[in-house]
Amino acid sequence: MTPTETVFIVDDDATFARGLSRLVRAAGWNPEVFSSAAEFLAHGGRCEDGPGCVILDVKMPGMKGPELHRTMLGRGMSLPVIFLTGHGDIPTSVDAMKLGAVDFLEKPVPGQVIVRAVRAALDRHADALRRESERSEVESRLARLSPREREVMTYVIAGRLNKQIAADLGISVKTVKAHRAKVMEKMVADSLAALVDLCRVAGVGQRAQGRPT
Repeated sequence: MTPTETVFIVDDDATFARGLSRLVRAAGWNPEVFSSAAEFLAHGGRCEDGPGCVILDVKMPGMKGPELHRTMLGRGMSLPVIFLTGHGDIPTSVDAMKLGAVDFLEKPVPGQVIVRAVRAALDRHADALRRESERSEVESRLARLSPREREVMTYVIAGRLNKQIAADLGISVKTVKAHRAKVMEKMVADSLAALVDLCRVAGVGQRAQGRPT
């Protein structure tokens, strides 16, 4: 089976990168090697078939590893990063972890330690991709709602009763019920709890009681 999880290796040490590539492939993942930050950025870190992560050398000619990590974050590249370095220092490692790096490992690193870190990074990215897919699906459902249906839904997930919504919006209870039924149908929700969960996935805010804000 062709690996669907990609590990991007960014290291100017060609010999070390080749060894790391062999380790990654032996673990069942697809390695892609880049000798510089510029080369990696030109590629864009695209994962066509599934999750990915970056194993990043700290000290490279040109753009250093931490600078590349900041550039990735600035460009919205969500790939988790594992730092490898032969020149570790506490401030650099602390900054890397604050920026969300999965791990900061000092060479030489046992193969099983690298594999464990990569597995954690790939799992993190897979989870992020799953959440993004769920959010995209919910947003597509939200887009099918009419403005009035969206308004009614906002009141519903805020805990308002049909008669309260009717009074708030100046419409009949019958009309509220009709809009509410359409909301449940278009959102593919079989209960109020399910509707609330879907809205939470999409970041649609709500309050447990009272009128929505």
